[in-house]
Amino acid sequence: MTSNSLQAKSSSLASGGIKATVFIPTYYGEDNLEELFQAVYDQETDFEFEVLVIDTSSKDRTPEIIREWMPRFRHFRYETITKPEFSHGRVRQQAAQLAQGEYVVYLTQDATPAHNHWLYEIIQPMERFPQVAGVMGKQDPRPNALPLLKEEIIRTFRQFGPDFGTTLFYKDSFIDSQQIFDLVTFYSDVNSAARRSVLLGDIPYRDVPYAEDQKLGEDIVNHGYVKAYAPRANVWHTNEIKLRDYKKRMFDEIVGVRRIGKTMDPISAPFVIKQLIRALTLGSLFILRDHQYSWKRKLYWLALNPLFVLEKWKGVRAGIAVNLNDDAAIERNSLERQNVR
Repeated sequence: MTSNSLQAKSSSLASGGIKATVFIPTYYGEDNLEELFQAVYDQETDFEFEVLVIDTSSKDRTPEIIREWMPRFRHFRYETITKPEFSHGRVRQQAAQLAQGEYVVYLTQDATPAHNHWLYEIIQPMERFPQVAGVMGKQDPRPNALPLLKEEIIRTFRQFGPDFGTTLFYKDSFIDSQQIFDLVTFYSDVNSAARRSVLLGDIPYRDVPYAEDQKLGEDIVNHGYVKAYAPRANVWHTNEIKLRDYKKRMFDEIVGVRRIGKTMDPISAPFVIKQLIRALTLGSLFILRDHQYSWKRKLYWLALNPLFVLEKWKGVRAGIAVNLNDDAAIERNSLERQNVR
């Protein structure tokens, strides 16, 4: 990590009084960052927490926004790294090493806590159950989100348990298929928390460019710890992605998942056509029934949503088909590599 860092005056305080470190990695995050800082600032807790930001040399207003918010928090630290120094797993492990809190709470720059008890709720499973090593909070799609992503977010988190409860996942004999194992170990660090002692001990974040959270979820369960799902610790989140970039974004995700050892069956052209038909039928019905969209937005998404679906599955097919040793092919199809250049 470079020495190009700024620190709030309170960052030198002893760590004993800080229970949680809220870590936010940033990279060209000006669109949602002020909203995010405001939501974190508004948290109501009976314990001390700090905010830790590591920015990957953003050239937009991100550094300015960070500096503006630093004096408002009692504990705030800010570090800068270069793009070549960044990987999703590496930066999150660096945060664990830098954190002063007992718990490290992870947020992405486009995930905004939905209420002022979010921080309390995200650490409660670890406070109450010593065997819980990691907690995944719920994600709620933003009102005007891409319908494809909106459906996926709702469907994904609905399967982990009711909104009024807390669900615990662990390894035992009931895991009798790869599908069940994948659900039990599913983990997203868009909105999550982990014990710092575990991250610095048995289960560090792997230094991988993508799918670092999926690997952490596997490691937690395979090491005999418990993973918790905390739906009351919910955030507003939807990845904002342009149509022209969506295929490459999905390509990167699939390649990342394959590189951590997950196998995926090939996607056939007829399957993609089936998904496109679904987008034109059930997907359109979802859009028309969604009361959060205005009529103008509904017409907009009725036209564009099928195109996003097509680009998604084209990217998935390419990510499954590519040889992981073919660096040239990965370079051509990768959005992540494109952003490095």
